[in-house]
Amino acid sequence: MKQLIIIFSLALTGLINVSSFAQGGGIVLNPDTPRDGYYDKIHYPSRRVVPYPYLREADVMWTRRVWRIIDLREKINQPMYYPTRPTNLRKNLIYILQEAVIGGEKPAMIKGYDPFNGDDFKVEMTVAEIKGIGASVDSGKVTRPYPPYDEFDTVYTTDFDPANVKQYRVKEDWYFDKQRSIMEPRILGICPRMAVYDKNTGEFRDYQDMYWLYFPEVRKVLVNEEVYNPYNFGARITYDDLFMKRMFNSLIYKVDNTYDRRIEEYVKGIDALLEAENIKDIIFKFEHDVWEQ
Repeated sequence: MKQLIIIFSLALTGLINVSSFAQGGGIVLNPDTPRDGYYDKIHYPSRRVVPYPYLREADVMWTRRVWRIIDLREKINQPMYYPTRPTNLRKNLIYILQEAVIGGEKPAMIKGYDPFNGDDFKVEMTVAEIKGIGASVDSGKVTRPYPPYDEFDTVYTTDFDPANVKQYRVKEDWYFDKQRSIMEPRILGICPRMAVYDKNTGEFRDYQDMYWLYFPEVRKVLVNEEVYNPYNFGARITYDDLFMKRMFNSLIYKVDNTYDRRIEEYVKGIDALLEAENIKDIIFKFEHDVWEQ
């Protein structure tokens, strides 16, 4: 009886929506403005990066450096590609990275490094240089749609299109920690790759590396950004979880070697794919061989 009196009193003051009880729901506070959802998400924005376990040089029994390509056209990788334009609840990976490097709703948080000077994070790029990637300014002539139908010069401005980013390079180290008896990777850097098309024919030409990012810095941004979970809409994971749990597919295109060359430089076609799988198999078997010895 007391609960009914309290609910009736709150309803009179306009603090709750009584119609929610008729639909079998609970108490819903009247929002000032409509929102896309029925509860506030406060967990992800307050998350902090889980630090890597401490690692001593003396405990590293074996290590191998690997470079990979993540192709967003593969089905398992598509949560990083869609939506191509941000919605109220979702952002794709390149939008998050661009916002963190250039700034937008939030100030710039991480630095970008020139991919044409190696992948060792030595040459820092300016915000203006990063903004210019994928953007162009062209001039041409246009005929006026009204008399005297003369021609005049105009300028066409093309902005960066996030939908053109369809691949990522990943640089990582695999190591065996004898203190914890575990083999695990640590991602060092990530580099978005943009598809380049011919201006006249629209045909695909090649992929262009945009900038390298130091992944330990990127984690501070990714830990507060949700990624789509196809199995449970209510149990979203963060982009940091996606990378730390290895919830993506990739292809090895380089491993540390004497000549510092990529796989495609000494084998082609199907042989390159087999070589990439062979490298993956070597890393996989090393841990098993340690336990067998």
